[in-house]
Amino acid sequence: MRLVCISDTHSQHAGLALPEGNVLIHAGDLTGKGTANEVHEALEWFSQVGTFRHRIFCAGNHDFLFEREPQYARSLIPPNVMYLENSGATIEGVKFWGSPITPYFHDWAFNRYASAIGRHWKAIPSDTDVLITHGPPFGVLDRVDGGEPVGSPQLLTEIVNRIRPQVHVFGHIHEGYGVATLRDLSTVFCNASVCDRQYRPTNAPWVMAAQVKP
Repeated sequence: MRLVCISDTHSQHAGLALPEGNVLIHAGDLTGKGTANEVHEALEWFSQVGTFRHRIFCAGNHDFLFEREPQYARSLIPPNVMYLENSGATIEGVKFWGSPITPYFHDWAFNRYASAIGRHWKAIPSDTDVLITHGPPFGVLDRVDGGEPVGSPQLLTEIVNRIRPQVHVFGHIHEGYGVATLRDLSTVFCNASVCDRQYRPTNAPWVMAAQVKP
């Protein structure tokens, strides 16, 4: 299964060139301010761009509408788009799980303090093949401009010790754009932030692969 991965488009999706694939994944921050108009426009684009058989997204810390008015936000989702909010789906035998949760930072959408964030990560099924979270795990493509790692330590613990997905797609930290692996772990980590630190849509989508486990 060919996965085309993007994140952090911040309503600057117009003109974004996407390679062909089976599943289009957006790891959150479709919008800049999370207004209804932004959400509607971004999702209309997401539902129509390319020829993908499946389209999956989770919200991000800028996508306020999904936390403040969840029913209304969900009503704006086109029928061919799947939204994952601490929930999962199986597509052609591959198991996906998505979460918008990120560590607390100035009370943005879906922020959680360290004392509360762990329960969201413990809810991720151990047999998840493709994990989609808005934010990164600690120490993996999560360093801000000053060099400080800001990802979630609890998420890293769950990934390394229990979940071990084939692919982990995220964004949130624009400076961390890239792909990485960790020693003794087969998971491919993908920070798919389209926008750079100055919110310019300069980064290309990533193409990942996932397969049904035997």
